[in-house]
Amino acid sequence: MALSARLVSLFCSRRLREIDDFRRNPEAAQHRQFLRLMEAGSCTDYGKEHGFSAIDDPEAFRRRVPVTDYETLRVYIDRVRQGEKSVLWPGATRWFAKSSGTTDDKSKFIPVTDDGLYDSHLRGPKDIAGLFSSLYPESRVYEGKTLTLGGSHRLDPLGGHAQSGDLSAILIENTPKWAAWKRVPSVETALIPDFEEKVIRICEETAGKKVTAFAGVPSWNLVMIRKILDYTGKNNLLEVWPRLELFVHGGMSFDPYREQYRQMIPSPIMKYMETYNASEGFFGIQDDPGTRDMLLMLDYGIYYEFLPTDRLSDPSAAVPLEGVKTGENYALIITTSNGLWRYMIGDTVEFTSLRPYKIRITGRTKLFINAFGEEVILDNAEKAVQAACRATGAAVADYTAGPVYMDGRAKGAHEWLIEFSREPENIALFAEVLDKTLQQVNSDYEAKRFKDTTLQAPVVRSMPKGTFYRWMAARGKLGGQHKVPRLYNDRRYIEQLLEPTALET
Repeated sequence: MALSARLVSLFCSRRLREIDDFRRNPEAAQHRQFLRLMEAGSCTDYGKEHGFSAIDDPEAFRRRVPVTDYETLRVYIDRVRQGEKSVLWPGATRWFAKSSGTTDDKSKFIPVTDDGLYDSHLRGPKDIAGLFSSLYPESRVYEGKTLTLGGSHRLDPLGGHAQSGDLSAILIENTPKWAAWKRVPSVETALIPDFEEKVIRICEETAGKKVTAFAGVPSWNLVMIRKILDYTGKNNLLEVWPRLELFVHGGMSFDPYREQYRQMIPSPIMKYMETYNASEGFFGIQDDPGTRDMLLMLDYGIYYEFLPTDRLSDPSAAVPLEGVKTGENYALIITTSNGLWRYMIGDTVEFTSLRPYKIRITGRTKLFINAFGEEVILDNAEKAVQAACRATGAAVADYTAGPVYMDGRAKGAHEWLIEFSREPENIALFAEVLDKTLQQVNSDYEAKRFKDTTLQAPVVRSMPKGTFYRWMAARGKLGGQHKVPRLYNDRRYIEQLLEPTALET
């Protein structure tokens, strides 16, 4: 075992035993979280309004407390932002994470309490280190620096001692000194609000450093990698950082980008580790390199519930952890030490294992296409795009899809706007494989496509290089906290991207 990995393993040994415990006893771990949350919540305004002190089990909790979303809790969150104490969580809240990964143009301010920060947001990175060291005891990744590409907004004062900004900025401000010493770029560079300026500064600061790992959202890190290669004049990232060994990624599916990363980092020891981290909490870590499944982290100050997506209009159908089944699509509902009570965050997941509990992210409750009863979700789209790339030698940089509405006698269809980093050998074949794969993975889509009953074949348009980058820049959404909406149930994004100004090079 490498010395650095041995030291990390020793430091994390107790924590690794705790993780093993909740793997073996998941329901007990969740019940402990539930009791702790209810005890803390009972002395808050929200808890008093909903009778938390009289709730002694999860079933009573589900009966008495409604499922919420941001708009439901907004009146309480606004009070917390104004400095009121013990509204949603005991004491004052100093941090608010601006919404990330949302397709809504309106900012959301997610409370990040001190308890939530240390229970979840800062605990996740420590567990990544511990799990990685146990998986790869010979790794020397800890002998170098980790490059973190964070958000593009610095913290802004909200009055008093409260501040708001991207979650990444909040984490940078609260990272322990010993961990900050192992990270690049500098705090000043990491908090630069202009994404393009930040990437240039990252190139200047890190090109000569011993970087062994990097972390962030796949699409935006790809932008950074290309800038670094342009800046250094190198052909691949190993010529810049020969000891590069790990990419910790999250925020979107890695599958469409996997081959591009392999080409830019042609290393037999390069490893990829997926995480599920959001403004609302840190939920999952990939603990098995053989799959992309993530271990659901059950002791992060979070109590989980799951609502089958075919019953989204019926919150009473929500089930606790012990009520889930593999292969079913669920909307995620969380109760957390950030003061979010039965909060539906908008993500959908599927369980791939129940012992231990492991999940895959399948999409979002609002990111889907169901204009004709086809119910295409993000997981379907990612599989179809990946299959079409394999069949045609293509590589996708970004894409979005939406409906083509029925017009007169014309039937409906889906329109796909795709920016290729490597064009398909045959775009007609790409569209055909995309279509056939969607039929294979989605029976509703297959039924609508049968003999063109409701849906005609999809329309695939190859977009000029840089289209999505310019579009996101025009919307003020550059940086790792923002994601291109892959699917949408109307044509708003399709129409914006097809505007002549969006196509200008």
